[in-house]
Amino acid sequence: MSADTILLEAEAGMEKAIEFMMHEFAAIRTGKASPALVETIDVHAYGSSMKLKALALITCPEPRLLVIQPFDAGTTKDIEKAILESNVGITPAIDGKVIRLRIPELSEERRKDLVRTVHKVAEEGRVRIRASRREAMDSTKKIQKAGTITEDDLARSEKEIQKLTDKFVASVDEHVKHKEAELLTV
Repeated sequence: MSADTILLEAEAGMEKAIEFMMHEFAAIRTGKASPALVETIDVHAYGSSMKLKALALITCPEPRLLVIQPFDAGTTKDIEKAILESNVGITPAIDGKVIRLRIPELSEERRKDLVRTVHKVAEEGRVRIRASRREAMDSTKKIQKAGTITEDDLARSEKEIQKLTDKFVASVDEHVKHKEAELLTV
């Protein structure tokens, strides 16, 4: 394994950390309707647990409304129960074969709670990025001990890995700033 390969693997790991964080951010309610709020809810239907997005079409016809159209009308009650049991905080309304979710305005206290959640998710992202850095540093040291690269190459690689880490941590901070502004906008 070469130093360049290690650097590429570290970058891929850091990109995955950012992607995961962004997916988690999408599930944090901002007062606007988004299918990401409910699509990963586990629904017990057909004798097993399935994700809501596998059981229904989720649309957003208005900024404050989600409409869930089950593929099978028999799963409507199961979906309603799963939404009520989830921590989404939205009460579903069954209208014939569809389920409507009105997204209420967020209170100031709830907005602050969500900002804290965003910071927690961001810290998890930073931890994942630092774990990728640590793995890359360890791998680089191993190939240096094996005699594949020189001391100078080791120092250069470590500097590149740190530069990459700083770039991705700055990206996390930027995403947090954007999500926080989105949450606090009334």
